[in-house]
Amino acid sequence: MLTEGPIRTRREGSILEVTLDRPKANAIDLATSRIMGLTFRAFRDDDSLRICILRAEGEKFFCPGWDLKAAADGDAVDGDYGVGGFGGLQELPNLNKPVIAAVNGICCGGGLELALSCDLILASQTATFALPEIRSGTVADAASIKLPKRIPYHVAMDLLLTGRWFDAEEALRWGLLKEICAPEDLLAKAWDLARLLESGPPLVYAAIKEVVREAEALRFQDALNRITKRQLATVDRLYSSEDQLEGARAFAEKRDPVWKGR
Repeated sequence: MLTEGPIRTRREGSILEVTLDRPKANAIDLATSRIMGLTFRAFRDDDSLRICILRAEGEKFFCPGWDLKAAADGDAVDGDYGVGGFGGLQELPNLNKPVIAAVNGICCGGGLELALSCDLILASQTATFALPEIRSGTVADAASIKLPKRIPYHVAMDLLLTGRWFDAEEALRWGLLKEICAPEDLLAKAWDLARLLESGPPLVYAAIKEVVREAEALRFQDALNRITKRQLATVDRLYSSEDQLEGARAFAEKRDPVWKGR
């Protein structure tokens, strides 16, 4: 458990809370990105952990993305971001566990790309979003790939081409958010959601995430064939697991299943 530095963690049961705390704005430099990658890799590889919450310290900023001051001091834009790419999440392979983002305040540029790398996003009523890279003569690379797949094409292009700000209500309207919360309720709501997911079947979560990830590059029938023929590792493990039998037995016996993750 990390208790100091730009990344802090705390654990409750099988839930890991990861806090970005890098005053003044929670911007991410190369060193912080590498720590985040190690943190999320450890979460991925720890079988006793099932759910992650990503949050940021403070009320004003979730994350504005790349630390331009660090860049001015020598951090290269194409430098070593660490094992998971920028922010430790968006390029981390085989992360088959749910990650929840709890977004407060300003979430823009690479910070929004970081949130988009999570599976579910909750936001404070005061959260604001933007992809302002266009104004500094660069491209929001990950967002240019992800955003048109998440929301209507013309809306995504509007946000990418103008760099305009939009609020939590608009983000909810386009389906980027699961829920908008009062600022004082945001973290509690994220934990409530994490506990709900914690009670679910981890092997099924893993299969869902791998199927969704692999299907992006496949035709429907090809993706379906890989599932039905058990050609995906998580699906093969699920169909051979105690949990798969437990689910069927619990349904037949009209009781809640007890998931063991094996």
